[in-house]
Amino acid sequence: MWRDVKLPDGKLLIPGVVSHATNVVEHPDLVADRLIRFAHVVGRENVLAGTDRGLGGRVHPDIAWAKLRTLAEGAALASEQLWR
Repeated sequence: MWRDVKLPDGKLLIPGVVSHATNVVEHPDLVADRLIRFAHVVGRENVLAGTDRGLGGRVHPDIAWAKLRTLAEGAALASEQLWR
């Protein structure tokens, strides 16, 4: 969609790059790849990492924390690649 529709000026995109619907913890490289794809379309300065929905109540708290940790690690990897 974002290839066809321009992100309005001053707006940020916060794609859900980790899922609330599964107990599988995404690998940081997968998170980074997803963020980088969005950044190439809407601009690296316009993308923030997010979950696809809230994690509370859907997954065990240990899994939720692991998903947040991988979200941060993947975002750091993407930032390294996009901002060097």
